[in-house]
Amino acid sequence: MKIELANRIRNLPPYLFAEVDRLKGEQIKKGVDVIDLGVGDPDQPTPRFIIEELQKRSEDPANHQYPSYSGMNLFREAVARWMQKRFDVKLDPTSEIVSLIGSKEGISNIPYAFVNPGDVVLIPSPGYPPYTSGTLFCSGEPYSLPLKRENGFLPDLKAIPEEVAVRSKILHIKYQNNPTAAVATNEFFKQVVDFAKKYKIIVASDAAYSEIYFDEKEKPKSFLETPGAMEVGIEFHSLSKTFNMTGWRIGWACGHPEIIAGLGKVKTNVDSGVFHPIQYAGMIALEKGDEAMREIRQLYKTRHTLFVQGLKKIGFDVASAQATFYVWVAVPKGETSKTFAVKLLEKAGIVVTPGNGFGDGGEGYIRFSLTKEEARLKEALDRLKKFLG
Repeated sequence: MKIELANRIRNLPPYLFAEVDRLKGEQIKKGVDVIDLGVGDPDQPTPRFIIEELQKRSEDPANHQYPSYSGMNLFREAVARWMQKRFDVKLDPTSEIVSLIGSKEGISNIPYAFVNPGDVVLIPSPGYPPYTSGTLFCSGEPYSLPLKRENGFLPDLKAIPEEVAVRSKILHIKYQNNPTAAVATNEFFKQVVDFAKKYKIIVASDAAYSEIYFDEKEKPKSFLETPGAMEVGIEFHSLSKTFNMTGWRIGWACGHPEIIAGLGKVKTNVDSGVFHPIQYAGMIALEKGDEAMREIRQLYKTRHTLFVQGLKKIGFDVASAQATFYVWVAVPKGETSKTFAVKLLEKAGIVVTPGNGFGDGGEGYIRFSLTKEEARLKEALDRLKKFLG
């Protein structure tokens, strides 16, 4: 019997990181000492006090039963306290917060709650691939918003045609931005609120990198701090990058109660809640993790300074490196994102992410991830210098 995939699967573009892994595997089989600066997976361990909380709570048999779909009240209350302390955003834990199995789950599922076949979803390009895949799974129509260097890698909302805006249901934004490492301005967030109100569009703000920044005096803001934002949107947060917890799969969405309720209804039908000991560990991270966050930021700041200065000295055109642990770099003239990434892998043994893997708007760029220790970053700079020399 011939097995045929559904159209929703056949029509998906290749998942970016799977292709990168395939090419990397080929080089490793050849015996190449590969330095992987592609996927953004922190190389440092989860802070010890978080692990110890997980261990302690796992010993309690009461925590081995099915978890609640929306999250433990204690966890959501901890989220509410952290959001108020960090951003001065006041939230009702019972109606304006839902726990997630990592923010990717919520981002992928939100179209199921609000997008009908033929509805438009506004997606930044370059952007996180699940914005597009989640839309396609719901038979929605992705509409790309180019993130251009001359605009500070912010989408131009005024350039969206009227006939597209009136059909749109969701606008995805992501700041601090992956892959461009750009930061949003207060004025941009105000424009987003006005645009969403005018066209009755849900704003889905992805803030997974909110705590990876380099200036303690200029802390990035939450979209929900913007006047009127709670009337039009929600925000996704994750502990993955903040506390080196990518494998733990815990995050949350917060914001407009009706949007949270819609997302929660999808959750109850397609997945389960987060293992209670992990939620307890997440609570401890939020309540006692300020010093751990500062140490993690300082680590990335040191790596960031080293690598960005090194790239510029070699002659690379660093397009953006304002926040996150990514560096967004323009490829040399005559190269495409893919051709240059392949050359770096084959000639220098360095894995980078080709920008076009995040959408057409990423063509002409590559992304470096600073998730390797300092010695390996120095080795990568040495190899890049030889490669260009």
